[in-house]
Amino acid sequence: MRTLYRVVIYMKEYTYQYEMHCHTNWCSACAHNSPEEMAAAYFQAGYAGMVITDHFLSGNTAVNRALPWEDKARRYWAAYEAAKNWGADKGFTVLFGLEHLYGDGKEVLTYGIDLDFLLAHPDLDKYSLKDYSAAVHKAGGFLSHAHPFRHAPYINTSVPPRIQYMDAVETFNFYNEDEENRQAAKLAQEKGLLTTSGGDEHIQDGEAIGRAGVLFPVPPKDNQELVSLLRAGDYKLCAKGQAVSKDSLLESV
Repeated sequence: MRTLYRVVIYMKEYTYQYEMHCHTNWCSACAHNSPEEMAAAYFQAGYAGMVITDHFLSGNTAVNRALPWEDKARRYWAAYEAAKNWGADKGFTVLFGLEHLYGDGKEVLTYGIDLDFLLAHPDLDKYSLKDYSAAVHKAGGFLSHAHPFRHAPYINTSVPPRIQYMDAVETFNFYNEDEENRQAAKLAQEKGLLTTSGGDEHIQDGEAIGRAGVLFPVPPKDNQELVSLLRAGDYKLCAKGQAVSKDSLLESV
């Protein structure tokens, strides 16, 4: 007598969309809206959460660089907390990050750090990229190179991105040209790095909202969960509003 077995294949769903690259006018001089307004925009668009990555002090910051270090650090944290508090009773998760300008117009998205980390590293914005990367990684953080092949007046495109200090590459940035994103995807593939997607949004009614981000199988609620999911590669990317494999952007952008 034969025994019949039913094979059940579980298809993991990636339904929790997080914005991984966005700005607020509290800390980014080029942004137009408050932390609460940006959180509301992403919540209304159906995102499960967001990481605020305001321009750090070496970049296009709205924070007074003449302030004492603790005051500057707390200003960045306050922007995050304002958005976090807005979303707290709505089930909308807000996490803290930074976009750090490390030289020649090149920037790195920084995840998995907190206020204690900032307070423990005075003048972090003046660290060399090697030392910045070491400090972030020692604290359990994660680095993704933002838009490495963007062409803009402030970027020295003759200098290659210093990818050796990164965990990932932002292979889809909504405001990049398709070819710039393809070059980023090729770089990530060649170097065996993980990938991220971000809207790089600076305004509450921007076109990137709903069309970029990372899709997780479970909603990360804190820095540790976010970094764990990223390091495990357990996610998909949102590119132009479509869910794609994190390794497929060479063909899809």
